[in-house]
Amino acid sequence: MSGRLNLLLAFGLIVCALSLINSQYQARRLFIELERAQSLSKLYELQWTQLKLDQSTFGKHARIEATASKELNMVPVTPERTQYLTAVVVK
Repeated sequence: MSGRLNLLLAFGLIVCALSLINSQYQARRLFIELERAQSLSKLYELQWTQLKLDQSTFGKHARIEATASKELNMVPVTPERTQYLTAVVVK
């Protein structure tokens, strides 16, 4: 009887030890995954900040005007070059 009880307790101890090992492995794996996700989040936050800075830089009126005149050979509109259209109503 005592031998069976010892064998049953040893089996229970082994099952508990394997369960502990598995839970520790899962915890480490999840922690590593969390660290990777946090570093990726920091990288995305940095890129977002850079994109907002670029948007504010490239969206300035003077820069747009300079690029339009330099690269596209555009000139400012003057009243002499403006054509006005009138709508004709047909009845």
